Amino acid sequence: MAEVMTINELVQMLDHNEAAELADYIEDFNAVDIAQLLPELSDEQVWKLCSLLETENLAKVLEQAEDEQAVRMAESITNDELIEVFSYMQKDDIADLIGEIPDAQRKMLIKQMQVRDRNAVQTLLQYPEDSAGGIMTTAYISLPEDMTVSDGMTKIKQTAEKTEVIETIYIVNAKHQLTGICNLRQILTAQKNTMLKDIMNENVIAVHPEDDQEEVAKLVSRYDLNAIPVINNRRSIMGIITVDDIIDVIVEEYNEDILEMAGVSKEESLSTSLWESIKLRLPWLLINLGTAFLASLTVKAFEGTIAQVVALSSTMTIVSGMGGNAGTQTQSILVRQLAQDDIPRSKYWKAFWKEILLGVINGAVNGAVTGLIVYAVYGNAFLGIIILIAMIGNLVVAGIFGFVVPVLLKKLGADPAVASSIFVTTATDVLGFFIFLGLAQLFLPLLV
Repeated sequence: MAEVMTINELVQMLDHNEAAELADYIEDFNAVDIAQLLPELSDEQVWKLCSLLETENLAKVLEQAEDEQAVRMAESITNDELIEVFSYMQKDDIADLIGEIPDAQRKMLIKQMQVRDRNAVQTLLQYPEDSAGGIMTTAYISLPEDMTVSDGMTKIKQTAEKTEVIETIYIVNAKHQLTGICNLRQILTAQKNTMLKDIMNENVIAVHPEDDQEEVAKLVSRYDLNAIPVINNRRSIMGIITVDDIIDVIVEEYNEDILEMAGVSKEESLSTSLWESIKLRLPWLLINLGTAFLASLTVKAFEGTIAQVVALSSTMTIVSGMGGNAGTQTQSILVRQLAQDDIPRSKYWKAFWKEILLGVINGAVNGAVTGLIVYAVYGNAFLGIIILIAMIGNLVVAGIFGFVVPVLLKKLGADPAVASSIFVTTATDVLGFFIFLGLAQLFLPLLV
């Protein structure tokens, strides 16, 4: 396996004007390796890279680059050069790039495009970037249903070089409505005079341009598709979404959920300004602060008990901490499940009771271990028993809230990944302290 290019190797090529070596690397391996190194290059080095790359190779790197880096590259060349680069790029990648550059330059570029390309890009730009229309490409092959296999093969050969997917051919009627699909194997093995409508599959899985990209990804995954067509209300095909774009969506949605579970916006990165980071993070921190006061008030209600048994102050955080960890486990599983699909009603209660039983078993094991250690340290068996009971109680609470909160948020139309952790942690902290300190107060004479 060949080694991936390092930043030092790329910089050395740029310093020595090794255009041929850069071209050979892109030809032999993949432009994505160079695209991933762009954040480590200075603006001058990005300009140098653009000047050394041939137009076709520059297009390959642009297609693989993240939005911010693609804009840096676009700013390093003239509009005329960029229009030439566009001739080697897919329309959806062009639309993604144009959507990120300043308005003035965007208008000039669109004006310079050929009419056909301009219409395609403007169609893509009118949809939100996280919708089916925003990620579709117009580079696909569609053939009339009354065309013969022989004529169809001729048409495929003529247009194959300009399309992203040739394995799936889309069949349309005289009104340009999508009526079926054929895979290339069917066409290659069919008799030459056979009509495409006679071999096509009429059961077509399709989406509309306004559909959310996450729902599109679920369909592609469920039906194991290599591409999915995007149609309008008249069933006219507008474009297709390829599996490589679906992979990008899955990675993007996964990263978004992970960030939102921590109260961090997907819009924030290391390069985000200080003021923007404050606006994105501070509201969640203030909400967390409010929930922390709830836990603090619970502890305050038992100040008298804690004052009489000092050991409570050093052991109660164990119970709440374990509850928080257990709640996060359940919550993470539920958020992942809900991101893939809703929980079937037939499985809901079975899964719910399993989480409660898990809380009892895990609480008993962890509580027993903790109780023995507490007994060894403080010499009070009753304190160890209270720890055991409180641990079981709080891990059951963690299972209940870790399960119910994400499901309830989904039912209310909210994203379960956004606020689940706040509610689950609040429940395990407040109820964990209440159970532990409440038991301690109840059996106070045995602890003093």
